[in-house]
Amino acid sequence: MGKGSLLSVILGLNAYHGDSSASLISGGEIVAAAEEERFLRSKHWAGFPENAVRYCLSEAGLKLSDVDVIAVNRDPSANVLRKVLFSVARRPGYAFIRDRLKNATRIGDLRKDFEAAFPGEMKLFRGHIRNVQHHVAHLASAYYLSGYEDAAVCSVDGFGDFVSTMTAAGSGTSMKTLQHVYFPHSLGLFYLAFTELLGFPKYGDEYKVMGLSAYGKPSLGKEMRDVIQLKKDGTFRLNLDYFIHHSDGVTMTWDGGEPQMGTVYSKKMEETFGPARRQDEPVDDRHKDIAASLQARYEESFFHILDHLHKSTGSIRLALAGGCGMNSLANGKIFERSPFREVFIQPAAGDAGGALGAALYIYHESGRNGRFPLMEHANLGPQYSEDHISLLLTETPEFSEGGSGFRMRHFEDDGELCRQVAERIERGLVIGWFQGRMEWGPRALGNRSIVVDPRRSDMKEILNAKIKRRESFRPFAPSILREAVREYFETDADVPFMQQVFRIRPEKRSIIPAVTHVDGTGRLQTVTESQNPLYYKLIKEFGRRTGVPVVLNTSFNENEPIVNRPEEALDCFLRTKMDVLVLGKTIIERT
Repeated sequence: MGKGSLLSVILGLNAYHGDSSASLISGGEIVAAAEEERFLRSKHWAGFPENAVRYCLSEAGLKLSDVDVIAVNRDPSANVLRKVLFSVARRPGYAFIRDRLKNATRIGDLRKDFEAAFPGEMKLFRGHIRNVQHHVAHLASAYYLSGYEDAAVCSVDGFGDFVSTMTAAGSGTSMKTLQHVYFPHSLGLFYLAFTELLGFPKYGDEYKVMGLSAYGKPSLGKEMRDVIQLKKDGTFRLNLDYFIHHSDGVTMTWDGGEPQMGTVYSKKMEETFGPARRQDEPVDDRHKDIAASLQARYEESFFHILDHLHKSTGSIRLALAGGCGMNSLANGKIFERSPFREVFIQPAAGDAGGALGAALYIYHESGRNGRFPLMEHANLGPQYSEDHISLLLTETPEFSEGGSGFRMRHFEDDGELCRQVAERIERGLVIGWFQGRMEWGPRALGNRSIVVDPRRSDMKEILNAKIKRRESFRPFAPSILREAVREYFETDADVPFMQQVFRIRPEKRSIIPAVTHVDGTGRLQTVTESQNPLYYKLIKEFGRRTGVPVVLNTSFNENEPIVNRPEEALDCFLRTKMDVLVLGKTIIERT
């Protein structure tokens, strides 16, 4: 199989960075994709994604020696001149230079890690290792899965290859880059700084601040505008007086575990916005107002970029990626605050998605391969047979002969299975729902989900008491039949990957209070029969019983990565107060 031919086998990687992952394209199809955290059970795991690589190869029935190209979504050689000029002009501290040299060296060691993990196969590997610029991979992950023949394309995140923002015009099988925003200016870092200031220091905690923002008032607009300033060319600049990442450097740990990052803001941030909140300190009105003001200024900056991108391309179609592509609040306002009328955001919009983006970029690079079709579902992870589940249950002491406290029933008919589960949801029970292939990306979309009744106003508290134990200000999301969206939401759109927040119609908010946030919104997931037949059937059956074709859907986990294997689902069920576990065709419930 030659490079650029239709049947090329391309292994894509996001390595030595948060949300390390792997994907595999073979025969012009995405065969598999998964994050390493799901195998190692460590959130946002950073390093060499050995287990994800093994899974992808196994799913395709291939060996490493069958791969034509290994594509990694980082290119240490990119923007070298800018890096040199920055170092000469700014003279950053030793920590800054050390961390970047260390990370660049790790990317260069990729072949060594493959040789250590796959010693026999790597000796037979005759393919190429290709580096794809970080944001080019993000752009490719959005555009080449959108199904659009042409589109405006945008990637916004923290930093990657010395760039924080990149825009492009996509046409056919090619993309033309338009604008770059370079280090040290970054919308992602702007949001991260305030996330840390608000007492949420863990990697990926920005989503907590999004939830908190609905409780505050955007009363600090003037102060926020001093922190980040918008330029006439559609870009932006940080006021670096508020930050230290460009001068002192920031401690970063990206290899072999959960990512760790040091503080990125300066003393001036606390002088302006007040002291940082300790993790054990209650959230007060000041914190809520900071969150609301942050989100408002982020949106002003985001739509400033999009407005200029629209003027540059003339397109009404937008393909969006990058870590900031996970800001579902801003994404939900694209139709009302920008000229774009069609939006595609792939399920792993953040750094994990760069693995797939790098592979897609290589696939389309030659121009000889046709465009990928629209990505309609995210079911690209591992799946487990009924035999596997049956053996697991047989070997579990709690269910062995003579055990008590649980009841199990097996249903061959999917319709009867869904009827039984819908009846239990209607009764207010908490259901662990484990089916089919694990989802690609950070959202549970109906295969690794906890599903409950959205009509109960106390369901949020029930979930937090029984399983989730998370902050009270964080909302839960609705899964709804696609044909019912117009009836329940003010915006009627396809949102299969839970990446946009829309306003719920006022008259429906009291009907589905468990998924209605304090500001009257919900982070939408639309479900069609073609995307996920069994989950669609379950929601439809619940709708038939109650008149409400909506369920509350949250990730199947308890302060850990989303469950991957049936063993993890069963363990989560047993150690929490979950009422019912549905493993494939088997319903397990407490008696």
